[in-house]
Amino acid sequence: MPWLDPCLTRSRNTSGDLVVRLGVPQLDRYLEFLTVRSRPNTVLAVAYDLRVFFTVVSKPPHEVTSADVLGFVTAQHTGGRLGRLQPVRDGDGVSARTVRRRLSSVSGLFGFLLARGDVDANPVPRGLPTRRERQRPRQGVPLVRTPRILPRILEPAAVDALLAALRTHRDRAMVEAMVLGGLRRCEVLGLRLGDLQVANRRVFIGEGKGGHQRLIPVSGRFFTSVSSYLDSERPAEATRTGCSWC
Repeated sequence: MPWLDPCLTRSRNTSGDLVVRLGVPQLDRYLEFLTVRSRPNTVLAVAYDLRVFFTVVSKPPHEVTSADVLGFVTAQHTGGRLGRLQPVRDGDGVSARTVRRRLSSVSGLFGFLLARGDVDANPVPRGLPTRRERQRPRQGVPLVRTPRILPRILEPAAVDALLAALRTHRDRAMVEAMVLGGLRRCEVLGLRLGDLQVANRRVFIGEGKGGHQRLIPVSGRFFTSVSSYLDSERPAEATRTGCSWC
């Protein structure tokens, strides 16, 4: 059976859930398995990673070797076939974090296929061996080293300038939730009025990254902006009970 290049497609089922497919039975079975235990964005990211990997390697899963995986790492760093899909600044390759994420996606696939009995081994090495391997087993060198960088924090003046440029209390409240509370964009958009604990100056996140719930303290400036939005900007016909605050 000739190997077919995977083609990523997205659709919605009758329940409105996202369905991601690559058109390759073994890969689609893994994505279907992943759908029941991961968030939609995670499934989509994994599907894209698998598409890139198998397009570069151009082999079916049962023929992939560790040499193919190592060659894929090199191709991604040097901008080889399809390495240009996600360039790093002015370079031709992709970032070390992207390569590491793609290897994790590929390793997860082969772990699934190994459990099913579709392959004999997982070709993704855990790391490269060193001279101390006998004294310290499994203490090899990582395949991909990712730089450790500190997060860049906006100066107070920059935050004030950003908020001053916003024209509505609604936009100001959304930005303050992210800047002052560290909320993600999707978490802000998913907030409901019942999630805002004004007295305690806290916000309940019911659908965070990975499906986790959190209770986040947020500055009173955010709640002041929300109050101003509700009093002067929110449409009168909007129902406040159980409705998205924005």
